[in-house]
Amino acid sequence: MSNADAAKRPVRPRDAASLIILRRRGKRHEVLMGRRASRHRFMPNVYVFPGGRLDAEDRRAEVESDLAPDVAAKLHAKWSPELARGLAVTAARETQEETGLVFGRMVDGRTRAALDGFEYVARAITPPDSPIRFHARFFLADAARATGKVRDSRELQDLQWLEIHKALEMNVADVTEFLLGELAKRLDGWESPGIPLFHYSHGRTRVRYE
Repeated sequence: MSNADAAKRPVRPRDAASLIILRRRGKRHEVLMGRRASRHRFMPNVYVFPGGRLDAEDRRAEVESDLAPDVAAKLHAKWSPELARGLAVTAARETQEETGLVFGRMVDGRTRAALDGFEYVARAITPPDSPIRFHARFFLADAARATGKVRDSRELQDLQWLEIHKALEMNVADVTEFLLGELAKRLDGWESPGIPLFHYSHGRTRVRYE
């Protein structure tokens, strides 16, 4: 294979996870979002949910509580139990690092995640022509299960609780817009036909329910 052919091959997506944190205020529902720092190569200045790539330690991390059986089953249909748990741990760890909220408790400076309240709601793969690619799994959790106070970090700035229609007015990526729309429908009583996979094919966004 020539160097030119190798350069055209899509970059292999890195495993990653994000956490959509939902809270209720009266009749309103809000999600926590922050702006990615301008120094980032991947989606700078875009508002996102907390999250990041899987670390090797996440696969082996001790947890305070495991995923609920039905949630684990959805993940195990495609990935090993070790990877499934590791991805949920990633979502909890990155949330603590980026926002200060702890789902579980801190032990020796690391998050020992409580995963029993996490729901697996979606996955997404970034475009094949992107120089940085992620295969992200999205979890949903109730803010009432978290401890700590929200604070900005080097990774996420201008953290704020936003009603969904307000969040859609921010500078968000297409996948985030899709996820917010899915969440709004769920809150109105809609039942998803499966776990959505948001991906790209021939330069266009595609959604497939699995």
